Formats: sequence, C-alpha cells, structure tokens
Amino acid sequence: MDDIDRVIINQLQGGLPICERPYLEAARVIGIGEEDLIARLSQLLARGILTRVGPLFQIERMGGAFTLAALHAPEDRYDQIAERVNALPQIAHNYKRTHELNMWFVIATETPDEIDRVIGRIEQDTGCAVFNFPKSREYFVEMKLRVRE
Repeated sequence: MDDIDRVIINQLQGGLPICERPYLEAARVIGIGEEDLIARLSQLLARGILTRVGPLFQIERMGGAFTLAALHAPEDRYDQIAERVNALPQIAHNYKRTHELNMWFVIATETPDEIDRVIGRIEQDTGCAVFNFPKSREYFVEMKLRVRE
C-alpha cells in the first residue's frame, strides 16, 4: 500500500459525494484521476485491504430487517457450515469467535418476517441451532480509522 492508497482510504471513510460522478469528484479532492481511483479501489479490494466500498443503509426505514445471529459449529465441520451460511444472499457478515457460539453472522432481509425463514433454512442446512440476537436499541457511532501515512 502506498501513500496514495492511504490518502484514498482516509478520504473515503467520510463517504463518496452524492452526485452524477462520485468517483470523479472524490478523485479530484485526492488529486488523482477517476480511472486511477477506481483501479486503486479494485486493487485494494482484490488484495483484501478493503472488504467493501459502498453505502450503509438503515434497512428498517426501507421496510427491511437485520439481526445478529450465532451458532455453534463443530470444529471438524466449521468450514463446511460457514460455506453453507455464507452461500445465502441474506448473510452480510460472518465472523469466527473463540466462544461456545463460535460463528456469528449478520442476516439482512427485505422484510422482517424473512429473518425467521433464513434462520430456519440455516438450521435445516447445517443441523445447528441458530441463536437470534435482534437489535433492541439503535446507536450511532461514527468511527473513522486513519491509515498512517
């Protein structure tokens, strides 16, 4: 990662401009070309330095739902279970944890009722009980991480 990549990461954490050509506007602020910015973002994603570039939505305001869920995956089947869970389009994130409930994931659906259907599908596909931890309160934490230059 070079100095320009660091500037890109630091600059874009505040979001992309809302306009017809957001990458062009962002590139101007950074001092590079639009094509260079897009190519660098693609490289950062391909190398796993970035995992995602995109907006965050309050899905409930759009009629959807999300929840945090967890299950216990036996170590000898962990990868197989993770593959089945991650294959579902409603799975947004999946994390391995050192805990009895060793697989934690976020389920995002178009309707609240769909959460239970996805949980049922995961239980059927994996043979593991899924524990649902829905959000009980909304918090806004604006955390920006700076990459040292």
